[in-house]
Amino acid sequence: MKEAHISKQHLVSQVLLRQFTMLGPKASGWQLLPFDLWNPERRQKLKGPGACGAAKDFVAFDSASAEDLWGSVETRVPAALAAVKAGTPFADPLHVEVLRDLVVLHYVRSHRYRGVYTSAFETVSVNVRGELVRQYPEHVRREALRQTGFHLSGFGSLGSFAERLIEQSEVTQDFGSGKLFRTSIENMFNKARAMAAKWHVEVLSPESGQFLIGDNPGVSVRMDTTPFSYNMAFGDAHSVVLPIGPRRLLALGPRNLLGSVPGAVVDELNTVQILAADRYVYMHPRSELETFARAKARQRQAARANG
Repeated sequence: MKEAHISKQHLVSQVLLRQFTMLGPKASGWQLLPFDLWNPERRQKLKGPGACGAAKDFVAFDSASAEDLWGSVETRVPAALAAVKAGTPFADPLHVEVLRDLVVLHYVRSHRYRGVYTSAFETVSVNVRGELVRQYPEHVRREALRQTGFHLSGFGSLGSFAERLIEQSEVTQDFGSGKLFRTSIENMFNKARAMAAKWHVEVLSPESGQFLIGDNPGVSVRMDTTPFSYNMAFGDAHSVVLPIGPRRLLALGPRNLLGSVPGAVVDELNTVQILAADRYVYMHPRSELETFARAKARQRQAARANG
């Protein structure tokens, strides 16, 4: 029997969001501070981790398949995080594998990937329409006559009918239903997982300050520029980083490493989280990062307004 569709899907694992929480007032439970980058001047309110880092119908077709794949990583995360907190993340090779997979999971399962996927599909559709008209005009004319009874002559009318043919195709139907996205994101996760297998894991702590985490938290970065550049292709990056708590950040690197980073680098990594986010970043309520996030959100808004 086919499993029921899961509408509310967490893109940021709740096990990570819980690391940024503290007990709220009046028995409100464990809470963190979501910061809305679209509305930085608004008063930000504490929320529980279950209300954060989720998207409705992110995988709209056969979501259970994707959730099972993500779960194959997430069910093993608590033990790996416990090893990180104990200072022994490399004692068990399986913990290293889980931490690396956790970085890859959050790199792929993201608003960023969905945007890249959608843009790529739309570009390919436009290119295919042009190729149909340029290379197979007679085939398009015959199919138009068969379907509509009209003889098409100009390239404009042929292009419009070619677009109709593309809309009728199985691939486009699968795009519309979400089936193609589910297949694409699962394949990308497995591909990125294989690419990351040759990397190791760095567990980094701040010498001062705290990390925050965005709603696109697995971010590819290059550190040969200031500010750090981000969101390049996996193979072009120096690392892929993922905050796993206010005092811990994972980074893919050339060797397993327990290390620390100065406050200036913490600021750079937090800036990357803010700039790469779709809408929200999340922080510990006592992190004192709200002012920092507000300033960066204003810069982000100004940059986007200026193109």
